[in-house]
Amino acid sequence: MNLEGLEMIAVLVVVVLFVKVLEQFGLLEASYDDSVEDELELSAVRHRPEGLEKLEAQTRFSRKELQILYRGFKNECPSGVVNEDTFKDIYSQFFPQGDASTYAHFLFNAFDTDHNGSVSFEDFVMGLSILLRGSVQEKLNWAFNLYDINKDGYITKEEMLDIMKAIYDMMGKCTYPILKEETPRQHVDMFFQKMDKNKDGVVTIDEFIDCCQNDENIMRSMQLFENVI
Repeated sequence: MNLEGLEMIAVLVVVVLFVKVLEQFGLLEASYDDSVEDELELSAVRHRPEGLEKLEAQTRFSRKELQILYRGFKNECPSGVVNEDTFKDIYSQFFPQGDASTYAHFLFNAFDTDHNGSVSFEDFVMGLSILLRGSVQEKLNWAFNLYDINKDGYITKEEMLDIMKAIYDMMGKCTYPILKEETPRQHVDMFFQKMDKNKDGVVTIDEFIDCCQNDENIMRSMQLFENVI
């Protein structure tokens, strides 16, 4: 992968990589049966998911799609929740040439919306709905939350650098040309300068969305995964 321009599409890397999680969980299979509905509503796992009607109203998935997703989720996570180590294990398999642990940590935190150390089926499917079928603004809001590591409503240059370093560390030897130590900071400096329009040292959600919406690469990438499932 060429690093040139990666700083402009890094907000979409999360979508590409999350498709890998779906494949790992077997969630892209298109078969289902009606008995899954009963499993979803009557399951005795430790974490009981919300009813189908509520999830159908809160997401852009149909009842049948939710059934498929839940079956795959339950098969891989019988307890009904995913922990951070699971995310790390999955990404380490797909990026054996690099270190995916830090990126997996940031991604897990973005899905763990109530910050209780686990991702439930509800958390999983709500995030998935946004990433695959949300509006441009919803996807960018989600990406902003990923970059806003301390959740204070702003992205600092250091937060952006932490995410960018995590992406480069994960890519490892797959990057071309070979990454120099100063490259992530150089790319972040350029990207941050473009986003921080009022030069106050932080990027707000409005600045983030405005910059991304005016970038053709990001807007084109937004359409790539809308029909994954």
